Amino acid sequence: MIRFASLLLVFCGLSLTSMQAQTETISPERKKAIDSLALEKVRDLSKYISLVGNKSTPFSEAQRVIDRAVELFTEDAQIGVSSLNRKEIRYFTVRRYFDHLMALNYDKVTIEWYNIQYISDLELQPDGRYVGVITIYQKFTGSSEEGLKYEDTTKKDITIYVERKQTQIGGKTIDFWDVLLGDIRVAHTGR
Repeated sequence: MIRFASLLLVFCGLSLTSMQAQTETISPERKKAIDSLALEKVRDLSKYISLVGNKSTPFSEAQRVIDRAVELFTEDAQIGVSSLNRKEIRYFTVRRYFDHLMALNYDKVTIEWYNIQYISDLELQPDGRYVGVITIYQKFTGSSEEGLKYEDTTKKDITIYVERKQTQIGGKTIDFWDVLLGDIRVAHTGR
């Protein structure tokens, strides 16, 4: 019985040590840097969407920008698209979303993101990544030379993932925290 209790204590101690290694906390200074990186990536995405949506952007430049935008996301991320003209929200893979954006039947498209803010703090997940949500508001305006005009404002929630990664610099392995964007969900669309 004493031997069983001793083994149980050793096992529990090993489990706690293992759990502590998996639940590495982020210092307030590091969290501030991560928050800044996450917001920077969201702002970069906003610029990429504006460039690709702009009908005067050359095709080759738009393709280069799309490649850069795809690198900001997790592999299976999807972006939601809504309209005042339909109730359903359609979700596209990141590359398909940009292809859809390029194919819109407007002569001029303007997409502005504003009021970008965190709405949830980073939460540790069982896989060791941290997850948070950033909310943005998007104003979309599309117009044609024939006088067709469409305009809406959409509130969107962007899931962000923060994970530990490694890279080689000068033969040394360096650990760092990276931010990837996940799904962009439509929360509300209005005028």
